[in-house]
Amino acid sequence: MKKIYLFFTFYLFFCTVSISTATDSKLVISADGQYAFAHHYFTKEDYARAIDEFQRFIHFFPLDRRVAQAHWLIGIAYHKNKQYPDAVNTFRAIIDAQKDSVASPQAWFMLAESYFESRASGQAIATLHNLISLTDNTDIKDEAHYRIGWIYVETGAFNQAQLYFAKVSNRNKEKYRLGQLADALKKEKLIHYKNPKLAGTLAIIPGAGHLYCKRHQDALISFLLNGGLIYAAYEAFDNDLMAIGSLITLVELGFYTGNIYSAVNSAHKYNRSKKFNFVEKLKHNLKIRLAGSMQNKGVMLALTFTF
Repeated sequence: MKKIYLFFTFYLFFCTVSISTATDSKLVISADGQYAFAHHYFTKEDYARAIDEFQRFIHFFPLDRRVAQAHWLIGIAYHKNKQYPDAVNTFRAIIDAQKDSVASPQAWFMLAESYFESRASGQAIATLHNLISLTDNTDIKDEAHYRIGWIYVETGAFNQAQLYFAKVSNRNKEKYRLGQLADALKKEKLIHYKNPKLAGTLAIIPGAGHLYCKRHQDALISFLLNGGLIYAAYEAFDNDLMAIGSLITLVELGFYTGNIYSAVNSAHKYNRSKKFNFVEKLKHNLKIRLAGSMQNKGVMLALTFTF
């Protein structure tokens, strides 16, 4: 019994000392350590965790010289994580903090890109126009015009795209490979698009509209389904089964109308697919990927070419 008492006395004393030690200990966060911790997650592409850690860095060390860089990396992390509305808010805050200065054009470019990725191409173009009006730097203007051109390319407005590519200064035309791009854009006129009106007209014969759009399986299904219902309605009326014949005819009218609508829609899908493939090929072969990183003493631009 005495041994058990001594054991519990020693155990309670040990727990008390441990709790006291844990209570007295303090967690110390250094600016260098917190920034490195956040940057570690960023380089590992764990963008959600990187955002949290960079925000913690800004909260605890608001006067650190790397706060601007942390804001930039938060914006990039939001963009990489496809959180485009948050990326927009971050880059807008960076721009607003600069007042009327255009010290960081990459913030404007990333804002425009975030708008575009969130399917707000109009706002993306407006952002780039604002940058053009604020800067006297020819290289920045050229990049903005180039980016606007590609927004129009990706939205299928090829004529508008060529107008903006033409605004790039002569000294940068070769850098952006605009001669090759102009030649490639002319090939869009050689794409054989399907006429939606013709597809709808051909669909008067069930399946013919789909066949015109090269949707052979849909054409066969439409032909057999509508043909079968038409034959069933005919047989019903031929056997004086008026109620059943009327019901089948009503059902067939729905399928027949759907066949025409589907044929028209198939033509639009065919055209979108052709245009999408054309744009993707352009992007793969000719688009210059522009990557920017905000450094402590300004902005560094990097050009990556895809051959």
